[in-house]
Amino acid sequence: RYYKRRMLRLDIKADPLQGAPMARGIVLEKVGVESKQPNSAIRKCVRVQLIKNGRVITAFLPGDGALNVVDEHDEVVVEGIGGSRGRSMGDIPGVRWKVIMVNGVSLKELVLGRKQKPMR
Repeated sequence: RYYKRRMLRLDIKADPLQGAPMARGIVLEKVGVESKQPNSAIRKCVRVQLIKNGRVITAFLPGDGALNVVDEHDEVVVEGIGGSRGRSMGDIPGVRWKVIMVNGVSLKELVLGRKQKPMR
């Protein structure tokens, strides 16, 4: 089923991260994505422009209050969200990445209040 995709390397060509496990990018805007049925919520996400190729992706912000930590023009590191074959996961439609670092500091540490975000 995936033989042709693998042989022609279509996954890597279509992948905004170009086969890398993580990528750096700049936050363009904050967006709320509505979750799929039967859940009802607004999942907090950001639009990120990747530094290495200029592509724009939507990345999920995990953690309670993570949206308050991230601002526009921050530099973030994104990684795959963990869905099957690099696809979206859970009830967030079309979102395939999550933010793990903000300005070089772990997002989890910022949300838990253990560390402060450096001023740029």
